Amino acid sequence: MLFGQDDTLHTIAIALIARGHVLLEGPPGLGKTLLGHHFAELLAGRFKRIQGTADLMPADITGVHVWNARTSTFEFQQGPLFADVVLVDEINRAGPKTQSAFLEAMEERQVSVDRESFPLPDDFIVIATQNPREFEGTYPLPESQLDRFTISARLDYPPREAELRMLTAYNLPDSQSRRQPVNLQSLPPDLLDAARSGLKDILLADTLMAYVQDLVTASRDSRQISLGLSTRGALALARCAWVEAALRGGEYVIPDDVKRIAPWVMRHRLVLSPDALLDGITANGEIQRILSLVPVPH
Repeated sequence: MLFGQDDTLHTIAIALIARGHVLLEGPPGLGKTLLGHHFAELLAGRFKRIQGTADLMPADITGVHVWNARTSTFEFQQGPLFADVVLVDEINRAGPKTQSAFLEAMEERQVSVDRESFPLPDDFIVIATQNPREFEGTYPLPESQLDRFTISARLDYPPREAELRMLTAYNLPDSQSRRQPVNLQSLPPDLLDAARSGLKDILLADTLMAYVQDLVTASRDSRQISLGLSTRGALALARCAWVEAALRGGEYVIPDDVKRIAPWVMRHRLVLSPDALLDGITANGEIQRILSLVPVPH
C-alpha cells in the first residue's frame, strides 16, 4: 500500500493507457519497488525487477541461448525483460552498453538475440528509477534512452499525515509485516482496452495540436536549452494530454490538460545549455517559462 504519492500513481496510469514507460526520480526508500509489485498485481501480469549495477550485462536482462544436451539444440532462456511490468531499479548505475539493451525493447516491444527477434507482452511497461547524477557510481542516461520514457515523475517524501498512516500500517511487531499481501483486485481483462479505445471519442482539435507544436518549437528555439523536444516527445505530449482529458472525464482536450502533463513529459527530455546550468536554471523553471510565453488558444 502506498501513501501520499497520488501524482506518481496518476502519471503511471497515463503512461499505461498511452502505452508508454515511466522514469521515477527521488530518494531511496520511498516504495518504488512496492509500487511496481502492486502495479503488476493490478494488471494480473508478471512482475520482474532488474537491479542496475556496474557489472550488469545486456544478456542478463534480454536472455541468452542455452545448449540443451537432450535435444542437441540451443534453447532461448528469457531474461527479466519478458514481463508485463519491469522495474529497473537505479537504472543509471548500469553501464552504457547495458542501458542500450533497453532501447529496442522500449521502442519496438521486442528483443533481438543472435539474429532472432522475440516479442514482449502486449502491456509491457518499464518503470525505471534514477539516482541523482552526483551520486557515486552513476552513469548519465543517453538522450536517446531518456526520450523513450513517455513520462517522468519525482517521488518526494510523503506528507506528514500520509507518512503517519504508513508507519501505523507497516511498523508492526511481526518482522514480515512489510510483506503482508494487500489482496488487490485485478483490473477486468478488457477494461484497459476499453480505456484505450475510448480515447477516439475525445476531441483533440487542430488548434490544440498547433499549441503542442508551438510548445515543442519554443523548447527548440530557447537559448537556455541545447536539446529541445524531439518528434517522439511531441507525440508523447499530445498523447498524454489526450489521456489526461479522458481521466478527468472531459469530452475534448483543453490547454490545461497540456499544461498539467507538460512538466512530466518534457522535464527529462530537455538538455539545458552550459550557460543555463551556470545560471542555476532548471528544466522545470524553463518549462514554466515556455508555458507562460506561448499563447494559449481559445
